[in-house]
Amino acid sequence: MARVKKIPLRMCVGCREMKPKKELIRVVRTPEQTIEIDRTGKRSGRGAYVCPSGACVQKALKGKGLEKALKCTLSKEVVDFLMGGLNGKA
Repeated sequence: MARVKKIPLRMCVGCREMKPKKELIRVVRTPEQTIEIDRTGKRSGRGAYVCPSGACVQKALKGKGLEKALKCTLSKEVVDFLMGGLNGKA
């Protein structure tokens, strides 16, 4: 009998829905304390997942879900960078 491969699920910090990992974008806080968009999903550091839609990104930033998940405060420059990078992917 063929084995069914398990699809890894992650929760979006904006809409709080469980979705396949490949459909989400990972935002990571690196060991150097910088916030980056991880397109490969393999960077070391603390990560949080967000849907590529602008509404989820807004909700994650407004409700401080991204700050809680990354366990750090986000400066205005970082928020602008994330908005530009995440909305550009959508």
